[in-house]
Amino acid sequence: MSRTGRIAGAAAVVVVAAAAVGYYAWQPAIAPLDSPPPISEDRALLAQGARLAELGDCMHCHTAQDGKPYAGGLPLNTPFGTIYSTNITPDVDTGIGAWSQEAFARAMRRGVARDGSLLYPAFPYVHFTRVTDDDIAALYAYLMARRPVHAPAPANELTFPLNFRPLVAGWNLLFLDAGELPAPAKAQSKDWLRGRYLVEGLGHCASCHTPMNALGAEKSGQPYAGGLIDGWEAPPLNALTRARRPWTHEQLTSYLHTGLATEHGAAAGPMLPVTQHLANVPLSDVQAMATYLMSMQPEPQASPPPTPPAAPPPAPPGTPAADDAQRMERGAATFNASCASCHGASAPMHTVGGRPLLELSTALNADSPRNAIQLVLSGNPWTGSASAHYMPPFAATLTDEQIADVLAYTRVQYAQRPAWKNIAGSVAAIRKENPQP
Repeated sequence: MSRTGRIAGAAAVVVVAAAAVGYYAWQPAIAPLDSPPPISEDRALLAQGARLAELGDCMHCHTAQDGKPYAGGLPLNTPFGTIYSTNITPDVDTGIGAWSQEAFARAMRRGVARDGSLLYPAFPYVHFTRVTDDDIAALYAYLMARRPVHAPAPANELTFPLNFRPLVAGWNLLFLDAGELPAPAKAQSKDWLRGRYLVEGLGHCASCHTPMNALGAEKSGQPYAGGLIDGWEAPPLNALTRARRPWTHEQLTSYLHTGLATEHGAAAGPMLPVTQHLANVPLSDVQAMATYLMSMQPEPQASPPPTPPAAPPPAPPGTPAADDAQRMERGAATFNASCASCHGASAPMHTVGGRPLLELSTALNADSPRNAIQLVLSGNPWTGSASAHYMPPFAATLTDEQIADVLAYTRVQYAQRPAWKNIAGSVAAIRKENPQP
C-alpha cells in the first residue's frame, strides 16, 4: 500500500472511530482470576481443544521463531506496521492465566481483551466469532493446560495514529459481524455444514485468501478471490476448477491434509504450517473443508491444452527477441545444472516421492511469478521423510539474472506459456522484500 493510501485509510478510521465513541470504543475490564483455573481432567474435552487449536493454526501464529509454544512474539507484518502475537500460555503475568473463560470468549468473538482494550484485527476474531460455546470452552481448557511461559510480547510498531487502540472501535463497527453463521439459503449436507463452520470459523481461510481493502479488512463481494500474505500470493479458492488441471475433492483433501497434491504442487510459504497442523486433525474434518471449498467453484471450462509457442525465426543480434533467445539458452543450462536432478523428465523424485510435474505446477502456471520466485529463493524446508515437499533455497547460489533465466525457461518449456514480463526486475524486488540471513 502506498503512503498516500495508508494516510487515507488512517483518516477514515479516525472519522469512523469518532462516530463510534460511546458505543464500542472501550469495553469494561473483566475481573482477573487470582490464579489459573485448575487443569481440566476431562480428557475428551482436552483432546477436542487440541484438535481445535490445530484447526485454528494457533501455535504457528502464537510462537516466535525458536520460541516456546504459544508464548507469542511472532512478528506479523501488515501494511500499517508490525504487530507481535501475544502470549496465550496460562502465565498469570504475561499470558492468559488471569483470564476467565468469559474473558477468553469475549476476545474470540468481539476482539476485546480481559482488561477492556481492543485487539487488533490481525487476530482474526471476525472469523473466530463464529465458534460455538462448546468449542470455545474446549479450546480454553486446552490452552489452560499448557505449560505457563513468562514472555512479555514486544511492543507493536504501528504508524500513527493506528497505534491508538480505541480507533479499532470504528473498524469493528464497519467490519465485525459478530455471532454464529446464519442458516444456509438452501438445505445442505452435514459434511458441507461442518466444512463451512471450520473454513469460515477457526480455519479463517478467507483471512489470507481474500483481497484486503485500504483499512485492512476483507473486501466485501470478493471472498476467496486471492490475497497476499508474507510476500506470497494466496491463490483464489473460488477458481480451483480453472486450474491447468482442475482440482478435485480428493486432490484438495490430500493437499490440505498432507501438504501435497500430485497434480498441482506442494504447500510452501505461509501455507506449509497450515497443512502441517491440519495433518493432526481427523481426516473427516479436512474432507468437510474440501467439500465446502469445492462447492464455491465455477463449472470447469473446456479448453484445449496449451501448445508450445512456435519457434520464432532467428533474430538479429542485439534485438529484444535475440535477448530472449539467449535467456532461454542460459535458463536451460542453469536448469540442467541445478534443477534437473529433481525436476527433469527422468528424475527419480517423480516416481519415488510423487513430486508434481512442472507442467502442472500451480506456481509455474500462475499469472504472477511471485510464488515461483519465492520457491526458488527460499525453497521448501525439509520435513523429515516428506521428500516430495523439500526444495533447497537458491538465494545464496543463484543470481537474480540466473533465477530469471531458469524461470523464463521452465515457464515456456514446461508450462508452455509465455515468459513473465520483466521477470528479472520481479526477482530483484522480491529478494529485497525477504529478510536477509
